[in-house]
Amino acid sequence: MTYDINNKVILVTGSNRGIGKVILEHFLELGAAKVYAAVRKPETVTPLVDKYGDKVVPLMVDLANDASIYAAAEVAQDVDVVINNAGVFQGGDFFNEDIIESLEFQMRINVYGLINMAKAFAPVLKANGGGVFGQLNSVASMKAFPNFPAYCTSKAASYSITQSLKELLAEQGTRVLSIHPGPIATDMGDAAGLAEIAEPPSLVAEAILEALQSDDFHVFPDSMAKQIGSAYQSFAENVVEAKITEG
Repeated sequence: MTYDINNKVILVTGSNRGIGKVILEHFLELGAAKVYAAVRKPETVTPLVDKYGDKVVPLMVDLANDASIYAAAEVAQDVDVVINNAGVFQGGDFFNEDIIESLEFQMRINVYGLINMAKAFAPVLKANGGGVFGQLNSVASMKAFPNFPAYCTSKAASYSITQSLKELLAEQGTRVLSIHPGPIATDMGDAAGLAEIAEPPSLVAEAILEALQSDDFHVFPDSMAKQIGSAYQSFAENVVEAKITEG
């Protein structure tokens, strides 16, 4: 089932830089009517407003601040597509003294932030005909890496939530995308020590649009992601995306 973003209203969290910024620009270039640039500091999207005019609407959203998420949903009542791109990354050895604190911090943003985004915007999407809810989950949600175990744990949890959302939001006609980039050339990719193998963030934006033209749930944008996705395909189709009744 294809989904045409032409003339649609989009909201992208973390859209002032990196993957989020590229998604925002790509959607506008392909005909989106307006994009809410949902960021912690709205002034950071001024260059995008200067470039695109009133097609870019700055909107304060801090995934660590529950109230800001629900307030944003009250403002953005015309949204058709939500892409929850914002997230945090912290590395660190498993045996570091602050591993629990690091996990709590990343869970707060990457998991609890996702939960609140879904709760706040699901009614908006329903009222506007269903639309799309996309979540940036990373290949780290499927494969744990020893250099950043707390981040991988938070992303595995966000992937689990996204699987639940796929079935829950289908009931109201909302499509859910689980987007799993590998090493991407962003500040986060650099922080993870992946700069040498990182690929352009444009691959993520393009893959999201391609997924909207098909009936895909999983989105694997880059070389590493495609490799993992290919190995994962059978399990994804027969378990993750299958209707399995408890009991």
